[in-house]
Amino acid sequence: MRQTRAVIDLLDRWRTAVRGAGASPDASSGGAGEQLLGRWREPHRHYHTPAHLTAVLDVVDEHADLAGQVDLVRLAAWFHDAVYDPRAPGYANEHDSAALADEVLTGLGVPASSVSEVRRLVLLTAGHAVAPGDRDGALLCDADLAVLATPAAGYQRYAAAIRREYAHVPEPAFRAGRAAVLTGLLALPALFRLPPLAGRWEEPARDNLRRELAALSGESEDEG
Repeated sequence: MRQTRAVIDLLDRWRTAVRGAGASPDASSGGAGEQLLGRWREPHRHYHTPAHLTAVLDVVDEHADLAGQVDLVRLAAWFHDAVYDPRAPGYANEHDSAALADEVLTGLGVPASSVSEVRRLVLLTAGHAVAPGDRDGALLCDADLAVLATPAAGYQRYAAAIRREYAHVPEPAFRAGRAAVLTGLLALPALFRLPPLAGRWEEPARDNLRRELAALSGESEDEG
């Protein structure tokens, strides 16, 4: 893997989180980090890339004081889209990513309780339904959904990148599936749970989702 400054910085963040999670002192985590980052750089990815990983980690780091076990949240961020196949059914990617977290972190000597917690956090990103009082789950899911609250131009780039990841899906089927995803997100009682983030992001995110949903519906109607 080409060791650009961005790659070096990400791998440093990985090693810091692994150490903070209690990995064995003699564990060689660098190789595992490089393999993991290689997954994020797979050519079929257009949104679920190292840029998304970095953005999630940045939110987690900025609001680390809101977490209970912030290094476990950081590790969950690393694994939450580590397995990403747009052709996979349902929540298979999230379940496979959680299983990968279990395998890799156990191999690095991270305590079983911490591995179990990372696995739990990764699985939360399947539906972003977080129980009240789950600070770590809230921080991870809020960070994962932060893109929804970006200004309109950034949101459009995000939506276009998602479409490229699903280039194999015919347009009518994509619109229907994407509309179902957006409707599910809008049906959540809250997209963001932590007050400092909800106050800034809830309404812009809902506006973006409604705008995209209206565009999808309008295009479908025009073709009908």
